[in-house]
Amino acid sequence: MAQGQVTTEANDGLTTRQRRNRPILLVHSGTGKGKSTAAFGLALRAWSQGWPIGVFQFVKSAKWRIGEQTALEALGRLHEETGEGGPVEWHKMGSGWSWSRKAGTEEDHAADAREGWEEIKRRFAAETHGLYVLDEFTYVMKWGWVDVDEVVEVLRTRPGTQHVVITGRDPDPRIVEIADVVTEMTKVKHPFDTGQKGQKGIEW
Repeated sequence: MAQGQVTTEANDGLTTRQRRNRPILLVHSGTGKGKSTAAFGLALRAWSQGWPIGVFQFVKSAKWRIGEQTALEALGRLHEETGEGGPVEWHKMGSGWSWSRKAGTEEDHAADAREGWEEIKRRFAAETHGLYVLDEFTYVMKWGWVDVDEVVEVLRTRPGTQHVVITGRDPDPRIVEIADVVTEMTKVKHPFDTGQKGQKGIEW
């Protein structure tokens, strides 16, 4: 697939422009590092095109703030101030979804995950974002916190041109089947293997 050249002639009845601009579902999986980092790199490309970006981090601790979040939120402020790029929203389940913070309520991870998915469904219906990053979303499907068949149907029938990237290990085969791009990160070698912990600027 050198220089983005296709290797097969499509036979789907679409024009070249229609095919190029159709919504894409990507899955970044595998046991290696870099699944989320690749998704956030894709978000940088989308931002430069002026697309509205929606990041939804499932499973993440409220205390865990990564460099990509700082950078993309700064780009969101740049858009607000100058109009350059696109708007950015960053939502993290571990800190309480920003649209429904409930002070003093007992934490229920499964309920929080379902609430996040319900909001994403609403945003699909409203065509809110050009790119959705559903970070570590494979886990909430694997643990049964959301219904996989429903996720498949919603993703398959989402309106407009709304691109989606899902990250996490062990994606459900039903998600893989409907995805357009599936990439597996495979670890060959890592400092963790020798007991070295992650360091700022590399791991986060």
